[in-house]
Amino acid sequence: MPDFDEPFTHTAIFDAKPDLPENPPDTFAKAVFDVAPFKQNKANLRVKPSIKKRSDKSYHREQATQDMTLVSDGLSTESVDIVESDQALHFASAGIQLKVMVRLKKGHLPWEQGIDLHGMSIDEARNQLSQFIRSCYHQQNQVVLVVHGKAYSQSGSAPILKSYTNDWLRQLPEVLAFSSAQAKDGGTGALYVLLRRKR
Repeated sequence: MPDFDEPFTHTAIFDAKPDLPENPPDTFAKAVFDVAPFKQNKANLRVKPSIKKRSDKSYHREQATQDMTLVSDGLSTESVDIVESDQALHFASAGIQLKVMVRLKKGHLPWEQGIDLHGMSIDEARNQLSQFIRSCYHQQNQVVLVVHGKAYSQSGSAPILKSYTNDWLRQLPEVLAFSSAQAKDGGTGALYVLLRRKR
């Protein structure tokens, strides 16, 4: 029977590496037999990972071209609803006052710059329109004229460019509103476009 009056002492001794037979069985102990513990448990935060920068100019040109494409070609070319050649187009984003739209429609807000998309392919027209609107926005123009035509020159053709322009202008964040122009500025073959103020 143990003597409970004596102080309890219990010492366990563990070897860092267990003694294994010369040919240990294929077990976990064999897998970790020669593993040594780390001497420290702190990460070295002073060493910064080296980031290899590409120095070749062709790579940088390619990246710049892709960035420009995203900026100037951010408009969709998916199929759009086809509008009629003589159909008047109108669009106003939320918050535009009715009296502003009436003045725009009547041509009482003078336009400062214009672009003619006649004869351009869909891709050319999209890029030119996008660049034109962004350029006018940065120049603080308030109203611009966009001439898209009516497709009368091609007998029986639908006004594709007019339909795409109607769609593209709605996608551009710089555009607040647009309305078909007065006859003196192209009628239903052109649009007065009201731009946001640059902040």
